[in-house]
Amino acid sequence: MRNNWNIFHKFSKTLRDNPSLSSLLVVFTVSGGSLLAYSEANASTQLSSAVASEDGKKKKRVVVLGTGWAGTSFLKSLKDPSYDVQVISPRNYFAFTPLLPSVTCGTVEPRSIVEPIRNIVRKKNVDIHFWEAECFKIDAANKKVYCKPTQGGKMDGNSEFVVDYDYLVVAMGARANTFNTPGVEENCHFLKEIEDAQRIRRTVINCFERASLPNLTDEERRRVLTFVIVGGGPTGVEFAAELHDFISEDLVKLYPKAKDLVKITLLEAGDHILNMFDKRITVFAEGKFKRDGIDLKMGSMVVKVSDSVISTKDVKTGEVSSLPYGMVVWSTGIGTRPVIMDFMKQVGQVNRRVLATDEWLRVERTDSIYALGDCATINQRKVMEDISEIFSKADKDSSGTLTVKEFQEALDDICERYPQMELYLKNKKMSSLVDILKESKGDIAKESIELNIEDFKLALSQVDSQMKNLPATAQVAAQQGAYLASCFNRMEECEKNPEGPVRFRESGRHRFKPFRYKHLGQFAPLGGEQTAAQLPGDWVSIGHSSQWLWYSVYASKLVSWRTRALVITDWTRRFIFGRDSSQI
Repeated sequence: MRNNWNIFHKFSKTLRDNPSLSSLLVVFTVSGGSLLAYSEANASTQLSSAVASEDGKKKKRVVVLGTGWAGTSFLKSLKDPSYDVQVISPRNYFAFTPLLPSVTCGTVEPRSIVEPIRNIVRKKNVDIHFWEAECFKIDAANKKVYCKPTQGGKMDGNSEFVVDYDYLVVAMGARANTFNTPGVEENCHFLKEIEDAQRIRRTVINCFERASLPNLTDEERRRVLTFVIVGGGPTGVEFAAELHDFISEDLVKLYPKAKDLVKITLLEAGDHILNMFDKRITVFAEGKFKRDGIDLKMGSMVVKVSDSVISTKDVKTGEVSSLPYGMVVWSTGIGTRPVIMDFMKQVGQVNRRVLATDEWLRVERTDSIYALGDCATINQRKVMEDISEIFSKADKDSSGTLTVKEFQEALDDICERYPQMELYLKNKKMSSLVDILKESKGDIAKESIELNIEDFKLALSQVDSQMKNLPATAQVAAQQGAYLASCFNRMEECEKNPEGPVRFRESGRHRFKPFRYKHLGQFAPLGGEQTAAQLPGDWVSIGHSSQWLWYSVYASKLVSWRTRALVITDWTRRFIFGRDSSQI
């Protein structure tokens, strides 16, 4: 230590005796800092520079907007090192959103369900760079995206930057849909992000603390402890169940006087909650909520929300009623982000709810932009639009009629190209041309079948009625991300483009198979350690056993071993010690 001090003392004396050396040191230090600042600025402004691969070729730049289920699934599945990938998102982490209702009540901690994006991509052999910024404009004509940082604080115009792309993957998700209802934005809580769940948790605790103050009347306490959930879908139902458990198992022990004053109300505009589930699940869920004291108001459409009262209209009678509340959580579906709306106008997709893509997830009317997740929907082609071409393709001998064999061979291609055909056959329990013709023409002998174009049209006339849009769920987004990454991984061997043809190729097959969603089942936690599960094959399970299945499936689907360990630890802690009621 003494030797170090002597060296420092001699160095200081040298500087005092040689002022010019001091000036040189200052210049060097400032210059070094300027050089460092210049190098960092140069790196950030030259985002459009080409990146070369090991063989000297220019790498194709893939820009990914968003780090939700779709974007993260794409990044995890991308393996081809011939891409330069730029990821742009206003948040630097991936959040396991199915567990957000658990975060609102302290069953699971916020950090347990998030994983930094840099952790996810750092071990991959693909050049992936992350920029924490928000894309506010997409310029499809010039292949550029315009972004601004989101680290907080006041940003000047010079902080914005532009990124060029060869391929653009839009996976920006969606925002809550308020249906332009007055007062919703100002007075309601949403449940889309980690921050939303944290705000809800703090508000719940604040409501109980406020109701405990000595200067409130009983009427005011009842209002403060009235919790309203708008929307009877999976998110609203799960939050209502979590909130009921949090209050009945934990909070009433700490706030015993509030026990008889708490009221949870769920508002649903439709006739039933969980409409997308099997009726058996819907009936059980409604019965359980009523037994638990959760007030279900069906056919109630919200028309206005003030700072203390929510107004609803009865769908059948039109009668308007008011309900005082302490907190409202809005969970009624998704809406389009402003940047996506502007982009839709650019590409001629006006008057649409979300971006339209083809079956290969390419945005319609573009050649290098792909959209997946909640911000897009697949615009399936109709069989009847291509019926003449399908017929001529199947008619290999150009006889003007189709034999059973010719039709059956074409049927495989039709099912591959048009998913509604496969669904139609499944729903009608058909497998052959004879079955289809019996549906349209009645009994017919197999040996006499020979179809002309009109018979062919008649046989397939009902197929397009089976067309359905995919639900905006994490399961769909994750499968789309993995599918698109598999296309990019094979791009070089498949003529460089992951898109497929609009119509049949000469071979009758496609460069890439269209995206097909495989439904793996869905869960609806109903509180009290009971969950409803609807799995493939029309298999329905309700009760405690399904809750343990829910635990195991969700733990396995978490993005890393770190988050799995944290979430399982949180569940264990809750079983032993209960939920934490602090406001942190």
